[in-house]
Amino acid sequence: MERLHARYPFLEAARESVATEAVDLATIVEQDGAVVERATQRVRSALEDGEIGDPHRDPRTELLSYPVARVLVSLVDEGILIRKYARAEAEAAHERFTADFEDTVELKSVSSTGLDVEDLLREFDLEDAVRSTADGYRIGVGSYLPLAAGLRDDRWRLVNRALSGGEVPIEEDELHALLREAIRERIEEGLPFEVPDAIATSLEAEAAEIREVLAELDLTREIDTVVPDLFPPCMKALLDDIQKGEHLPHHSRFAITAFLTSIGMSTDEIVELYRVNSSFGEEMTRYQTDHIGGETSPTEYSPPSCATMQSYGDCVNKDDLCERIPHPMAYYEKRLDQTDEDALEDWREGAEESPAGD
Repeated sequence: MERLHARYPFLEAARESVATEAVDLATIVEQDGAVVERATQRVRSALEDGEIGDPHRDPRTELLSYPVARVLVSLVDEGILIRKYARAEAEAAHERFTADFEDTVELKSVSSTGLDVEDLLREFDLEDAVRSTADGYRIGVGSYLPLAAGLRDDRWRLVNRALSGGEVPIEEDELHALLREAIRERIEEGLPFEVPDAIATSLEAEAAEIREVLAELDLTREIDTVVPDLFPPCMKALLDDIQKGEHLPHHSRFAITAFLTSIGMSTDEIVELYRVNSSFGEEMTRYQTDHIGGETSPTEYSPPSCATMQSYGDCVNKDDLCERIPHPMAYYEKRLDQTDEDALEDWREGAEESPAGD
């Protein structure tokens, strides 16, 4: 197994290398502790640090840890884990291939452990879509749009690009960012997958460890979608109480406010929700919301875990999904992931829609 494949395990050639070696994954996870340990590190580090950790000194162990890490991600099957893991793998690849590209420019040998830009363009069928120019590159708009879709900065919007002749001008570092997105998408699109029972049983302890880490982490992520019908039952009930003008205990008020903040609602929008309450005080409500959201405090608070919600009596109307998740945010993410994006309608986009869906 080549060092190149251990360095870039997402390559088709790396997958073929594993297949050629006739590696039995069930045997690996049962007998090769080093591979399982490195795989677990990849996933845990992705969650905790946004990276995949230092590579194993043995190329075979490093390469085989990649498919095992994907198995672990599939077993846990949480949207936030899949995204964080794919992003961390792509970031590692980005660091490596930008270094390799520099080595190539400096005429160093990268034949055994590195790539050049043409290799990576061919890997993603982009060799005909990207061409070099005197001041950078140009990429066909049909290839540019899907790769730039996941990049949030306004500079990636097509309206901010000098589109000409069906091509978009990009700089070298922007090409690298688009290649990183191609890698991330390849890693993410295959997850999760069905894991054979024998492999799942062997990795039960490692999957449980990752679930534990996931439950302990602040699960706030870049969600900016408010679909009350997909809320976990506990948050749906609390939102309903607010809309009825009922007085909420402090812990309940904290929980729903932190949840709404975490899914992208602004302080103004949350304050408006509370306005129907007879004891509403705008100044105090705004202060508390800003504090929970991190605007006036050093901490952006995440909603309480399911265990905490249960301890305060706020866990109500549990459904089947509640039995399988550790956190209200994990529930909401799962429901969002299970819903076709075209079917998601943010209540804020409809002037006549109310947060409660009435």
